[in-house]
Amino acid sequence: MKDASNLGAMFGVENVDTFLGLPACQDLDGLQARVAILGAPCASPYKSVGAYCAGAPSAIREAIVGWSANIQHVDFDLDRPLFADGQVSAVDCGDLDYDENDAPGNRARIRNSVSKILNAGALPIVLGGDDSIPIPVFEAFAGRGDLSVLQIDAHIDWRDEVQGERWGLSSTMRRASEMAHVTNIIQVGKRGIGSARAADYQAALDWGVRFFSAREVYRDGIAGVVDAVPPDGNVIISLDCDGLDPSIIPGVIGRAPGGLGYWQTVEIIHGVAAKANLVGFNIVEFMPERDVDALGALVCARIVSNVIGLGA
Repeated sequence: MKDASNLGAMFGVENVDTFLGLPACQDLDGLQARVAILGAPCASPYKSVGAYCAGAPSAIREAIVGWSANIQHVDFDLDRPLFADGQVSAVDCGDLDYDENDAPGNRARIRNSVSKILNAGALPIVLGGDDSIPIPVFEAFAGRGDLSVLQIDAHIDWRDEVQGERWGLSSTMRRASEMAHVTNIIQVGKRGIGSARAADYQAALDWGVRFFSAREVYRDGIAGVVDAVPPDGNVIISLDCDGLDPSIIPGVIGRAPGGLGYWQTVEIIHGVAAKANLVGFNIVEFMPERDVDALGALVCARIVSNVIGLGA
């Protein structure tokens, strides 16, 4: 077994271009599934960095190709097959088009596509893409009741603007806080130095954000994070890959040592799903060019697999 393709061949994998070989859905208006995966390569990039994560959705799919013939086998992260009832109830809707020079158009495509998934009664799993993608994802939940946002990230993303851009990667949670339907924000994993100034952090505290630093999670475990989630409420989990330790996902733009581990991350997701209504998930800031032997891509894909299993 020299590589994933050999592993896949051993288990009977054929040509696969969707996540885990799931059925493709080309028409969101005709979507019929409990879970829908959607690639969003780019939203509102800063001109200084461009669409630096555009290859992430395809890299994450590629990392798990070797297991695409095994989705009826036991997934021991779930202690059961991925689809508990044996029915494949998830689809892959492919990647959205994007234009680095048309951020409003990118955001509109993401917002409208996620809205269609929600209208179909499905759980959207959005594969980013740059860190600004969660903003239009959150917007798609407007008019659907109160929403709690649980973000896992090394950085707090509370800048009002950077380089004149108010919808970029450092402003994600500030924009979320301005949405009337976002009533609760929990941010997990902060550490090191990022774009936040003291005033930005204070603005988040004044709004009512519950922060759990990476150090606190290591020291105290994840129970406090799950306790902060409103019971039976609607929760979307927004995972920035630099929230995990760079030894696990090295392919990020802002590496910071001391991040969450795989099991801490998965246990938070499972804990939220057990306590509340997990209504959406997005993963952002994976940079395939900075990955090591596709290990980070595999971690991303395995986290996504857990979300599929919990939502399907």
